Parts: sequence; structure tokens; C-alpha cells
Amino acid sequence: MTILKIGNKAPDFKVKNQDGNEVSLKDFKGKKLVLYFYPQANTPTCTIESCNLSDNYKQLQKAGYEVVGVSPDSEKKQAGFKSKFKLPFDLLADTEHDLVKAYDVWGEKKTFGKTYMGLKRTTFIISEKGLIEDIIEKVEAKEHTKQILK
Repeated sequence: MTILKIGNKAPDFKVKNQDGNEVSLKDFKGKKLVLYFYPQANTPTCTIESCNLSDNYKQLQKAGYEVVGVSPDSEKKQAGFKSKFKLPFDLLADTEHDLVKAYDVWGEKKTFGKTYMGLKRTTFIISEKGLIEDIIEKVEAKEHTKQILK
């Protein structure tokens, strides 16, 4: 569970996207932002989640949202993932885990009885004023857009 709460100021960031360009929270001032964290590009659940957001991108934009994905993958891997699935939004390469730590989405996970440290799939909805409006910790990859637009 994240230490950030609804109503908190969203932690600022400056991270390179899939093309090596810096993206910061300030770039979205005056816009609503869906900042979604996913463990690894090109894995089944992360692909389903990203494609759900991509397939519904126009609907999200119509509702006033911009979308940005974040994972610890390299710029090159993010670029390949974006290109392969024709994702219409930026993917941030948080290789140093600065953003992951700022948003407190790194922690203990369990899969098939095995415990390990990893990125916890989480989505933050950030208001035009840079405040956290919602935190989705139980992401449903196939229904993620519906969770955001609820």
C-alpha cells in the first residue's frame, strides 16, 4: 500500500521517455494525468493493461486525461514496447527507480507462493493542479479504463 493519499500533492518527476526526451509532471500542468506504473514491458498483464488504455485513449482524452506509463525498463525496451503495440502515449524509463520510489510503488510481492521485491502495479490519477485525485492499487488490466472513468 502506498504512503501517498488522495489529496496529496503528486511528487514531481523528471524522467526520460522512450525517445530519450525528459518528461516532467510540470508538462501536464492544467491537465488531468493518468500515471500508471507497470512492472515490465512486453509481459502479458502489462501488455493487456497498456493496450486497454491505448484502445480507449480517445475516450480518456475526451474525459480530459493524458496518459503516461512508467516501468523500470530501459528507453530502448520502452521504445520497442510502444512501437510494437502502437501505444499513443509516452512510456517513461525509470531505470534508477526515482519515480518508483517517489510514488512508493516498490515493495514486497508474492507470486505462486514466492516472495520478492518488485514494482506494484498502481495507477495515480493526478488533477490539473497536481493533486492526487485517485489511487488504483487493484488494477484490472482488461478493465483499467473503466476503473479510471468510474
